[in-house]
Amino acid sequence: MTATQLAPVLPPFALGFAQPRQPEPTTPFTYDAHQQFNILDDGSPAAESYPVLMGTSVTTSTAGSKTHNDDD
Repeated sequence: MTATQLAPVLPPFALGFAQPRQPEPTTPFTYDAHQQFNILDDGSPAAESYPVLMGTSVTTSTAGSKTHNDDD
């Protein structure tokens, strides 16, 4: 390429795929650090609630990541 020729200007690749940030989904359960699992508002385990499992598919939590050093 000579000094008079310029390379084509291309937009950054990621800009073609950028999307607005979506809000975090809400769940009917919260993580209880003392018991180390998700619980419903009434205090029962979320994993034992059939409607919760059918509606959310899983009751994943961050318990393993917070308690095990080898999860990094």
